[in-house]
Amino acid sequence: MTQQSVTQILISLQQQLEHPQTAVHEQILIDLVQHLRPENPHNGQEIKLKFSALLHALLQTPHSVVSLQQYLLRLLLQYRQTKLYADSGILSLDGFWNQLGQRFVSRILPPVSDQTQLQNLLEKVFYLATDRFWLEQIEPVQWQMLFQLFDSNQNNQQQKNLLKQDLIKAINVLSYRISGIGLFPELIYAEPKLTEYESPFIAQNREIVGFIDKFNQSFSHSHQIGVYSPPDAAQAFVMIEQCLVIVSNIRKSTKRIGVSLNLTYLLTVLEQSLERLELLLKLLHGQTEQRADAIHELINDLVTANHNEKSVGALLSANSELLAFQVTENASKTGEHYVSSDKKGFFEMYWAAAGAGCIIAFMATLKILLSRLTLAPFTHALSYSLNYAFGFVFIHILHFTVATKQPAMTAAALAATVQQRKGSRTAQLAELAELIVNIIRTQFIAILGNISIAIPIAALITWFWQHVLDKPLMKHAKAADLLHSLDPFTSLAIPHAAIAGVCLFLSGLIAGYFDNMAIYRKIGPRLKAHQGLRHWLGEKQQIKFADYIERNLGALAGNFLFGIMLGSMGTIGFILGLPLDIRHIAFASANLVQGLMSINETPDLGLILISSLGVLLIGLTNLFVSFTLTIIVALRARQVRFEQWKPLAKLVLTHFFTRPIDFIWPPKTLPESTNNAQK
Repeated sequence: MTQQSVTQILISLQQQLEHPQTAVHEQILIDLVQHLRPENPHNGQEIKLKFSALLHALLQTPHSVVSLQQYLLRLLLQYRQTKLYADSGILSLDGFWNQLGQRFVSRILPPVSDQTQLQNLLEKVFYLATDRFWLEQIEPVQWQMLFQLFDSNQNNQQQKNLLKQDLIKAINVLSYRISGIGLFPELIYAEPKLTEYESPFIAQNREIVGFIDKFNQSFSHSHQIGVYSPPDAAQAFVMIEQCLVIVSNIRKSTKRIGVSLNLTYLLTVLEQSLERLELLLKLLHGQTEQRADAIHELINDLVTANHNEKSVGALLSANSELLAFQVTENASKTGEHYVSSDKKGFFEMYWAAAGAGCIIAFMATLKILLSRLTLAPFTHALSYSLNYAFGFVFIHILHFTVATKQPAMTAAALAATVQQRKGSRTAQLAELAELIVNIIRTQFIAILGNISIAIPIAALITWFWQHVLDKPLMKHAKAADLLHSLDPFTSLAIPHAAIAGVCLFLSGLIAGYFDNMAIYRKIGPRLKAHQGLRHWLGEKQQIKFADYIERNLGALAGNFLFGIMLGSMGTIGFILGLPLDIRHIAFASANLVQGLMSINETPDLGLILISSLGVLLIGLTNLFVSFTLTIIVALRARQVRFEQWKPLAKLVLTHFFTRPIDFIWPPKTLPESTNNAQK
């Protein structure tokens, strides 16, 4: 932006102010911001040069500071301001689902903007979504210099007072809203101490009301000298800080008490309201530099909110973080049990996986038998889903392990380890590398346990059908189709395996969600207090049942719904006309041997190798997709950005080339990092 262009805008601004009875037009402000707007919103040097040109023009042009201030005050006072200050960038109290619905509808049918509201001016001036980026990068020193130029001008006091009155109205609205939210049952449930002592949310309102009364008195007696001391907001700031501490404590306590979407929403509204209240108070009460920074921050917030208030993604982002953290936190606790570091745990994992492999062989056989029935598509989907769902639940009840269920849990455990970041960077990387080696080794033995038992059991069942019942388990055409579905080159086996990986990822989140719900809704204590259950089971069995459900609700729900997803995916694809289906390594390995034993001719070596390769790739795809999705969500939920992936990968590869046996067999002695961790 050249100095000449700014000077021309300031001259046209002064010409417009020569007509005091006429409303000023916003086009001058739009032009001024357009000249300030850089071509690249992330180019700090360009932003600095353009803002310097504005400051230089204000210093060089006579009366330009007075004129610009007068223009801005007159322009702002033409609009109603309270709603913008008190509401913009703050979620409304009508709830998450109502907000979500409104934002979806506004995408299709945009709301009518109120021309009398200051937000209308904001939308015209900062109409680009990228404006918030360059506004954030304006240097504080330059901004404070601009504000000092305005602050040194003692003219236009009447307009300034009117502007302050709008700020006071917004402060009043925010204060009463905060005190109301502080009495919500969800908040009292999360922090019972709010009922034992005077709530900071109520106390802040008393302080704010007192501050506003003194401020109004100073306005009405501004012509008197020394009668009223300036209002002091120090105590109000203290109470706001106490409110923020309460919100922080509730967020921390969610590990113990769980969290709901409604509580997350209320905490977000509270935080946003408290931060805006603090910001507006600084505008009225702070020193010159404080007020300059507060105005800068307020403009940034309002411009960002202007483009986020209609965004579905922004709403989900603001509310999902705490819930996602709690879900992945529960998953990470479960994931710790899926990682073995010694021979005892290694063999325990094998036998747990072997038990699951036995059940999976029967589940695969039952699905083949169900496919013979002539049923409607929905009934087929229901029968497949219940087969999978009850099978997975039965596997969990017997403390067996499905190998592909592990990544969704172990990834969350890995993310929790990354978040801790204890010790030096070298020690952190060594610990993470060792954890990854343990995860890979445990995955390997779990898969081996699943397929090493699933294959012979499936073969035995097929042989029994052919030689004892004297009929084939499946016809030649069905067997050929089953083998074709495992071919990684001529079928959609790999994409279908990726879909199964997504289902595995979702089942991990579902398990974490229900574990969280069991804590938050106090499922265990409620079951123990259930009179009907006590009459049916007896007190002793009721307590055992309640404790089991409280500990295992997430796993039971995750396994059951995972089975529903696997069983219904093919039918959903049929209804939608899309090639949707799932491929799971354990079932694929059972289907492989059943298909090979059921075709009429003797299978050739090429068919066996291709089908075996397909099973291997299906397993790798299952693991990779579920692990990748889970660790991304877990890291984002913890707000962790881990920059050491390359050195970590190098460390793991070095371990592989120097001690490859560690990836498939536990070491004789535990590594130092593991010993330290256990201590």
